[in-house]
Amino acid sequence: VVTVPRAPKQAPPQAYGMTANSFASVSLDPFLTLVCVDQRSHLLPLLKQNRFFGVNVLKEHQQAISVYFAQADQTLEAEAELNIRYRWTEAGIPLLEETIAQIVCRVVASYIAGDHTIFLGEVQSADLFPGEPLIFFRSQYRQLAPLR
Repeated sequence: VVTVPRAPKQAPPQAYGMTANSFASVSLDPFLTLVCVDQRSHLLPLLKQNRFFGVNVLKEHQQAISVYFAQADQTLEAEAELNIRYRWTEAGIPLLEETIAQIVCRVVASYIAGDHTIFLGEVQSADLFPGEPLIFFRSQYRQLAPLR
């Protein structure tokens, strides 16, 4: 899930997120990632304005959160129902609590590619936590199987 503030300097702060279908590591030196955002996404203008974003890798039991952030309409009531909580960085970037990874990126470039914009982000911070990742593959949520 990619997260950004809804409006800069808004009180109380509110977040907006998007379940990303494309997120990848690009480079280790400098540490770069990319995320692809649909041209119709509500996140696109927020990302262009903020120039920073959070990446939150969900845990295997967080399917409902993934589904929620895949929707355009996001309400505080639905977030409360799903027990969605944020940790706000000093730079004002919302990160989802209870995830397997939290990454803060600064946009260093963007490229229009068909019906998406590719955002290249330089990693500012990354935190990893215990657990197994939520996986979406071939239009279904799946779990990792142990190696034999």
